[in-house]
Amino acid sequence: MKQLSLGIRLGIYVALGFTEGLCFFGAVVFLVISGLRASENLHAPLLHRLLRSSMSFFDTTPIGRILNRLGKDIDVIDQSLPISFRYFVYCIENVTTILIIIIISTPAFVVTIIPLALFYYFCLHFYLPTSRQMKRLESINRSPIYQHFEKTVRGLMYIRAFEKVQEFCKLMETHIDCFMRCKYSNILSNRWLAVRLEFVGNCVVLCAALFAVLSQHWGAAVSAGIAGLSITEALNFAVRYISELEMNIVAVERIKEYAETATEAEWRVDHFKPEKDWPSKGQILLKNYSTQYNPNLDLVLRQLNAFIAPAEKIGVVGRKSSLTLALFRIIEPVQGAIIIDGVDISLIGLHDLRSNLTIIPQDPVLFSETLRFNLDPSQVYSDQEIWASLELAHLKTFVSSLQYWISEGGENISVGQRQLICLTRALLRKSKVLVLDEATAAVDLATDLLIQETVRREFHGSTVLTIAHRLNTIIDYDRIIVLENGSIREFDSPQNLLASRSSIFFSMACDAQIVS
Repeated sequence: MKQLSLGIRLGIYVALGFTEGLCFFGAVVFLVISGLRASENLHAPLLHRLLRSSMSFFDTTPIGRILNRLGKDIDVIDQSLPISFRYFVYCIENVTTILIIIIISTPAFVVTIIPLALFYYFCLHFYLPTSRQMKRLESINRSPIYQHFEKTVRGLMYIRAFEKVQEFCKLMETHIDCFMRCKYSNILSNRWLAVRLEFVGNCVVLCAALFAVLSQHWGAAVSAGIAGLSITEALNFAVRYISELEMNIVAVERIKEYAETATEAEWRVDHFKPEKDWPSKGQILLKNYSTQYNPNLDLVLRQLNAFIAPAEKIGVVGRKSSLTLALFRIIEPVQGAIIIDGVDISLIGLHDLRSNLTIIPQDPVLFSETLRFNLDPSQVYSDQEIWASLELAHLKTFVSSLQYWISEGGENISVGQRQLICLTRALLRKSKVLVLDEATAAVDLATDLLIQETVRREFHGSTVLTIAHRLNTIIDYDRIIVLENGSIREFDSPQNLLASRSSIFFSMACDAQIVS
């Protein structure tokens, strides 16, 4: 019977051990899968919102802060948070099991557990809000380091040229010092908690030793001393992982903050799509149009009313960039509408609008890729069409192959060549509405004349809006829009405006020494 009893006991022990291992393995697999899904569910909306955020968001949000969200905070969610949660669950289960055993075997030990639990509660009550705030400050002060590093790398050539290396090093040291103050304070708060936990743990060990001596007299089935030591260790770890879990949850809070930012309008509107050849004429109507950069700011364009005929060449001076932003719906209307070929642009999807308009910006955007990719990333045009456009833009002799590699931002080519590449893009698309947003402001006079000549020759059938930097580039246009304080003050041909010495355009022409 004893051997049978021993065999049964061993079997039960093995079964329990196997069950424990199986449950532990299942719990780890469950946590890993759940952690991956949670990370994906947090990262996907964050990335979607960032890619669809308005330009005002990027104007007001430092790039370092965005990098911090996508870098450190995502890393915490991927790495630290699942581990903290796993150990937290393990400690809670361990504490619960030990408490049950103690209560069953030595009910008197509850007298020690109750004040212990109260003390732990008060420690957490003071520690957790502080640690959360410290973690937030640590994350906030990490962002300027990323931002400064990114700016330094981008402007390294200019920093060395103007001998500002020491100043940038000192500025980086200042950012690091601010971060380390928060980091050090966070470490101190952890030590504050650790000292109190160790103090209470030693008190519990004392009580456990007393119960261990008394357990022989009471005949307890389980040593109260061993149980006391176990509960102390388990509670210490439980409190630490609770606090660590609370601190890491801050990363989720920060991700959720950016995942709920406002986005631009719908990319595609299926129930309101323009014709495939829209715009076919290039007629533009501004109808009582007003807009602002932010709901809390004043209007930047006020009740604009203008009619631009198809294929008309219009120069714009005054509050210039706002009109371009409005045309591409980077800022939305407060009232009124912009109508292109009979279609209110506020009703269609942003993709349908922006893909059918063409802009040559002041600061060309070039990717670290081949020339062909920079000209035709969607692989829509043939090599022959691209070479023909390069020839029209006077760039055919620039490269011998479309696989010519362009570095990030076009650093390996001149400013004029970057603008001519943007002109080549416009020549490829040949849309009916072309916007030149101070396209020649940063180039030499020869490149300026080259671009203007090509635009006049190749876009004679398109409506051209030129945001003027040099008035002589628009002096032969059909009409000129003069904006002042967000309103259209003058809208007439250059000849009529110059004929009136009281006109704003005439005073601008005098300042530019076009007329005397």
